[in-house]
Amino acid sequence: MSVVGIDFGNLQSVIAVARNRGIDVICNEVSNRFTPSLVSFGPKQRYLGETAKTQEISNFKNTISSLKRIVGRSFADKEIQEIEKQYLTAPLVEVNGQLAVKVNYQGQETTFTTLQVFAMYLTKMKEIAANETKAPVSDCVIAIPAWFTDVQRRAVLDAAEVAGLNVLRLINDSTAVALGYGITKTDLPEDKPRNICFVDVGHSTYTVSIVSYVKGQLTVKARAFDRHFGGRDFDRMLVDHFAAEFKTKYGIDVKSNGKALIRLMAGCEKLKKILSANSQAPLNIESIMEDRDVSSMMKRTEFEELAQELISRVEAPLKQVLEDAGMTVADIDAVEMVGGSIRIPALKERIQAFFGKELSSTLNQDEATARGAALQCAILSPSFKVRDFTVHDITNYPIKMTWQPTPEEEETELVVFNKNNTIPSTKVLTFYRSEPFDLEAQYAEPESIPAGINPWIARFSIKKVEPVNGEAACIKVKTRVNIHGVLSVESAYVAEEIIKEETVEAAKTEGAGGEEAAAPETRKVKKLVKKCDLPVVSATSSLDRSIIAELKEKEMEMIASDKLVVDTEMAKNALEEYIYDTRSKVDGVYKDFINPADKEKFVQDLNDAENWLYDEGDETTKSVYTAKLADLHVVGKPVVERYREVDARATAARELRESINQLMSQATSTEEKYAHIPVEEKNSIVEKVSKAQTWIENKEERQSMLK
Repeated sequence: MSVVGIDFGNLQSVIAVARNRGIDVICNEVSNRFTPSLVSFGPKQRYLGETAKTQEISNFKNTISSLKRIVGRSFADKEIQEIEKQYLTAPLVEVNGQLAVKVNYQGQETTFTTLQVFAMYLTKMKEIAANETKAPVSDCVIAIPAWFTDVQRRAVLDAAEVAGLNVLRLINDSTAVALGYGITKTDLPEDKPRNICFVDVGHSTYTVSIVSYVKGQLTVKARAFDRHFGGRDFDRMLVDHFAAEFKTKYGIDVKSNGKALIRLMAGCEKLKKILSANSQAPLNIESIMEDRDVSSMMKRTEFEELAQELISRVEAPLKQVLEDAGMTVADIDAVEMVGGSIRIPALKERIQAFFGKELSSTLNQDEATARGAALQCAILSPSFKVRDFTVHDITNYPIKMTWQPTPEEEETELVVFNKNNTIPSTKVLTFYRSEPFDLEAQYAEPESIPAGINPWIARFSIKKVEPVNGEAACIKVKTRVNIHGVLSVESAYVAEEIIKEETVEAAKTEGAGGEEAAAPETRKVKKLVKKCDLPVVSATSSLDRSIIAELKEKEMEMIASDKLVVDTEMAKNALEEYIYDTRSKVDGVYKDFINPADKEKFVQDLNDAENWLYDEGDETTKSVYTAKLADLHVVGKPVVERYREVDARATAARELRESINQLMSQATSTEEKYAHIPVEEKNSIVEKVSKAQTWIENKEERQSMLK
C-alpha cells in the first residue's frame, strides 16, 4: 500500500510518495512533476489534469479551475461573486445552497457541485500515484490552506471519500512545510527552541507561520495570512495593464473575448516569470482575437511600479504573526521562503527588509508542501517506520458554543477553543440539565473567516437527559478539534455526584501515662462517577452517508465511461495503424509470402476498411473496431507469421553456423590452452558438430527447393 502526500494547489498540484529510500515527488502521465488543477468536460469524456490543460482555451466554458478556492463554498458567498468569479470561465449555479458549475457533458447540459468536481480531480491524483507506485493507493495526507474553515475541511474529506481515498490527516500547508524542514534536522536544540518563520506565497494565497523546534517536535506558535494575495494577483494586474494598452494600440477589447482573455493571462504569467530573472521581457500573442497579433515589452522596473500596491500588502501578515506569537524580529532564527510566487524579486526584497536578515531557501519552493504531507502520511501509517517527530498545530479561528440557558443560568455561550489553541485538542464542558438540550458551535469572530462563509459550524443534540434524584443531572460533554481541524462532540455522559465518607488519619496525641492515642476522623467528600453515556445527534455540513454512496457510484460510472472512450480510441487507432502499415508492406516485404489472388483481395479489404473508418466507422463502438481488425487478421496474420518465420530462420541459421565453426575450431585446435581436454571428448565434439553441419545443409537445400 502506497503512502502518499498531496499538495492541493490552486494552479497545480504535487504528489509525493514515501518509499524506503526517502520521499519522492512523482511524475504524471506526461512526465511532469506538477499536475494542472483543472477539470474539463467534453462531448465524450472528462479531461482531468494535463488533458484538461489542453482544453483550457478551446473548451473554456466547460473547464473548471481554482478548485481550491471554490470547494466547500456556497453560491451566495461574497468572495465567490466578487473575487473568484473573475478567475472562473465555467458558469456558476446554485444546487441546494451549494456552489456548482453548469457544463456540457456528453452532449447534455449537466450540473456538478464543486465537491464533485474536486472528487474527480482527486480521482486523477489517485490514478497518477497508483500508476507510478504500481500499488493500490488509499491512505493519504492532503495539504490544504491553513485558513480553510470547518465547512471547507469537511468538503475536502467528503470529496476524498467519493474518490476512494482514506485521508489520514488534513494538514495545513504551512505545517507540512515545517514538518519537512524539521524532521531532517539533526541539530535541533534540547531545551531553548529554535524559531523559524516560514513565508509561503503561492498562486492565490500568502501564508506566514512561526514554528518553534526542539529535538523531536515542532510547535506552531502563530500563523497569519492574506487569502487574496498570490501569483494570480500579479497576473491579473498585468492583464489589466496590457488589456488597456491593446485597446488603445490595436482597438481590441481583450476582456470581451473569453479565449483571448485566457491567452493573455497565460502570456502575462510567462512574462512575470521571465522578469523574475531578467530586466525586461516581451509579450507576443498571435491571433489573439479578430486575427490580430499583439506584442509589447515590459521592464522589471515598470512591473515593480505597477505592483507597488500589491507589494505593500506583504508586511501586514508579517507584523500580525509576530504579534500573535509574542515575538520580535530578533527572536526569529531564520526565515524560510517557499511557494512558486516567492521568486518575484521585489517581493523578496520587501520581506528581507522587514526582517533585516538574509532569507533562506533550503527547501524546494514548489515541492516542500507535498514532501511534508508524504512524511506526515508515513508517520501516521502503520506500514512505515519513521523517526519520531511530534507535530503541534493550532486553530486559526476561535470557536464558541452557545446554548439555551436554564432559569438558574446566566451564560449562554463560551469560547471553547481560542485562536492558536493546540490541535488536536479536547475540552470537557459541564451542564446541569433535566431534559435534552442542544449546543450550537460557531466561529466566535465571524469577521476573521472568509467573507460569505456562514460562521455556523454544527449543532449537537444531547438526547435522553433526565433528572437524577429529582434534580438536574450533571452532564459532561466532550468536545474535540481533531487532527483534521474539524470540530466534533465525541461523547456526552451523566456524571452523578456521590457523597462518600472517608476516614482521615488523625494526628497522634500523647495521652495519660505518656501513651500515644490516635483519634480517627471522617469527612464527607463529593465524587463524580460516570453513570451512563448519552446519545449525541450531530448536524454538520458533512454530506449524509447515503449521498456520499450515491456520489461514489456516479464517480465510478464516469470513470468507466472515460475508460471506455479511451479504449475505443485506442481500438480505432490500432485499426488505422494496421491498415496503413500492412498495405505498405504487401507490395514490399510481404510480397513473397502471399499469393497474387489473395493479395489483390486483401488490398481491397484494407482499402474498404479505410473508407469505412473515415465514413460511417468514424464514430462507433470499441467492439466494432476490434471485430474489423480481427477480420483483417484472418488473411494478414498468416502472411506476417510466414515473413517473421523466414526472417527469424535466417538469423537462427547464421547463429548456428557461427556456433558450429567456433566449436569445430576449438575441438581441432592444437593450442596449449585446449590441451587439457581429453582426445575422446574432442572427437565426440567433432562428431556432433559434423552432424549438425550436415543437418543444417540438408535443411537449407530443401528450403531452397520450395522457392
